[in-house]
Amino acid sequence: MALEVVVRTRRAGRARASAVCLTLAVLCFAVLCVSLALGDVTIPVFDVVATLFGGGDAGAGYIVTELRLPRGLVAVLAGAAFGLSGAIFQSLTRNSLASPDIIGITAGASAAAVVALLVFNVRGAGVSLAALAGALGSAAVIYAVAWRGGVSGYRFVLSGVAMAAMLTSVVSYCLTRVEVHLARDALAWLTGSLNAKSWDTATTLGIGVAILAPAALVAGRWLTALQVGDDLARVQGVHVERARLGLLAVAVALAAVATAAVGPVAFVAFVAGPIARRLAGGGGPGLVPAALVGALVMTAADVVGQHAIAGTQFPVGVVTAIIGGPYLLWLLVITNRVGRGD
Repeated sequence: MALEVVVRTRRAGRARASAVCLTLAVLCFAVLCVSLALGDVTIPVFDVVATLFGGGDAGAGYIVTELRLPRGLVAVLAGAAFGLSGAIFQSLTRNSLASPDIIGITAGASAAAVVALLVFNVRGAGVSLAALAGALGSAAVIYAVAWRGGVSGYRFVLSGVAMAAMLTSVVSYCLTRVEVHLARDALAWLTGSLNAKSWDTATTLGIGVAILAPAALVAGRWLTALQVGDDLARVQGVHVERARLGLLAVAVALAAVATAAVGPVAFVAFVAGPIARRLAGGGGPGLVPAALVGALVMTAADVVGQHAIAGTQFPVGVVTAIIGGPYLLWLLVITNRVGRGD
């Protein structure tokens, strides 16, 4: 009888998770189609769908596939990468505050990109490469500082918050030492934006996500084992520190490639994991739902930023900050009420 209850519970959990993933995927596709339909030339959504599946007229096809689709795909891919990264960090450390935009990973990318822009006058792909190197470098330093015969979630988060503060001061110093027009260019990148994204950006980001996302999903079995505690994970045959280091490397790489493509868009990684776990239920990391939530949040935020106020466009990072800031305050209030400091 007890075994039957367990089997039914697991089946119900898998069915719910599958339904949530399907719903999120449909919503993400619908919002993407809306984003492709809106603009200086409005195209009916049904024509957009027809174009995406190889139909439609040539004029609509050019606008959708050449002018708007790269931006939409970058939004989906970057959002999915941020969502996956945040879910891995939060599950691994068992701390809802442990997302790459809170613990210094994207701050490392920002500092490196700003130094490349303002000090070395780097432009184009060089800025993205600098951001990628900065994210990986800051993660390595955070891991080294947090290491004490192993890495605990609490030490890792505190080390990351301290690193983020120091790197933010580097960015602020650089901005105060240059001419206004140069500082404006840097601020545009720091806000996080999907403007002027091309097929080259979409292709490069797509390759990165295509490599890293399967690695994250495969490593998810280690994550499930680590969530129950290091001792039980060792009993299951998991080499704890190797597994933790591998998961951190994948999560950092996902955040790095997304930041290199769109800038340090705030709070997407932070909110995707908790929302996905609430929707999917269960105690697992919910990596696939988190990726879909991240893609949906990024795409929807871009639509809002472009079209919510006629004649005014906001960078996607501004919209996500408006969403994520109140959520962070709410999370801190709830954490204090229940007496948890993790």
